[in-house]
Amino acid sequence: MIRTAFLVAVAVAIAIGGGAGSVWLALNTIDGVGTLTVGRWTAYPDSGTPDIDPYGKARFARDAELPLGRAEGLYFLADSDSSGQTLRRNCAYRLEGTVPVARFWTLYAADRVRSPTQGERTARVAGLHSRQVLRRADNSFDIAVGRHPAPGNWLPLEGVGDMVLVLTLYDTPVANGADERDIEMPRIYRTGCDA
Repeated sequence: MIRTAFLVAVAVAIAIGGGAGSVWLALNTIDGVGTLTVGRWTAYPDSGTPDIDPYGKARFARDAELPLGRAEGLYFLADSDSSGQTLRRNCAYRLEGTVPVARFWTLYAADRVRSPTQGERTARVAGLHSRQVLRRADNSFDIAVGRHPAPGNWLPLEGVGDMVLVLTLYDTPVANGADERDIEMPRIYRTGCDA
């Protein structure tokens, strides 16, 4: 009798632990159902629509986020550089290229659960937007991302650990089902790391 009760308790513990672990894994991965992937950038075009997948709904509810509707815009996340290495706050990067057509866009660094990283010395979130970025004649740009100041466009980083770059496009035709082959996103190159 005790052996049967023990085996039932073990089976229930495995079932609950396995179920909770699989849900945690599904909610904490960037890739999901219905994603749009361009290079190292991933977006969720259905996030602000009734067509969003159940895990996407759970992720937004857990994080208390208000997703953008298709008419409002679309955000892209990048958690690795162009060579596939995880983005880290103690490293320096160069974003190079252009962004898709949008009325306005913003770029900032976030932690793995997409909370903006805040400066330790300031209470303000470091970020850039489309109206302050210096561009070349062909509308392309370079943005230095790192701890050390750089000339031109610079997105400052502080702290340690992994990070995600969040590029939000407002009022963009990309949100309405554009083909990923027609979208050009900035490339992310690692230029060095602090010890």
